[in-house]
Amino acid sequence: MIDAIVRSMRPKQWTKNGVVFAGLIFSRSLGQPQMVLRAVAAVAIFCLLSGSVYLINDIKDIDKDRRHPTKCKRPLPSGALSVAQAWGAAIVLAAGSLAAAFALNPKFGALAAGYVALVSAYSFGLKNVVVVDVFAIALGFVLRAVAGVEALALEGSSIELSPWLLICTFLLATFLALAKRRNEISSFEKEGKVAAAHRAVLDEYTLPLLDQMTAAVSSATIVAYALYTFDERTVQSFGSAALAATTPFVMYGIFRYMYLVHRRQMGGNPETIFLTDRGILTCVLLWILSAGAIIYLV
Repeated sequence: MIDAIVRSMRPKQWTKNGVVFAGLIFSRSLGQPQMVLRAVAAVAIFCLLSGSVYLINDIKDIDKDRRHPTKCKRPLPSGALSVAQAWGAAIVLAAGSLAAAFALNPKFGALAAGYVALVSAYSFGLKNVVVVDVFAIALGFVLRAVAGVEALALEGSSIELSPWLLICTFLLATFLALAKRRNEISSFEKEGKVAAAHRAVLDEYTLPLLDQMTAAVSSATIVAYALYTFDERTVQSFGSAALAATTPFVMYGIFRYMYLVHRRQMGGNPETIFLTDRGILTCVLLWILSAGAIIYLV
């Protein structure tokens, strides 16, 4: 049963919670063990929270998943995990994680609770509302990023939250969500299946519409990141405008991702791309090394 619960929590998708580390990195706190531990605890909490939400989502979609060619193999639709067991695990995980979140920091706990409420609303309705579905996914990443900043705040203190963190996170997450929608429609059309039968909202999108949206958001993401590197507060924080030198990595990462979506028919699972594609992995590694050197050594 434990193995079935863990698989239902989808550990491979926990890489999305890495955005919680953004506050730790850009606040120059990597050299402070206490801050690192708080950030690690925050990520762990969000991994458990997202796992509980995945369980609830699988419970809701169990009948539909049983008719899906691949999702039918998941523990719940396959019968390896009962609905009662899934509910029990989801409640325990959510309650325990939220209790730990409030113990770490009340504001962090409130954001974690807001994340659960948002993702639950997405599972039970927002995912069927065109455009709103994409924004809901993006907002989930923003809540993670903000929570990561609040998790670092000790009692009686606070850490300044950069609005650029919110903007860049929202835009990049929107880009990934749109690419995922495009991949879903393209994949079903290639197999001669009706996309809306899998996800009702897909009937509201078309490939040309998604391509236009993706082009707009990808451009905005690159411009927002470039403006962030030249922002007066950024220059003051890091002592120079050298962070602008990392903009090409952001551009390449976005262009490479678009290439994989359009030419390799990938994009359905962003976490898989970030873990397996050499181009993306190399780009991310180079960005981390260059940005880290500029933030901590310059």
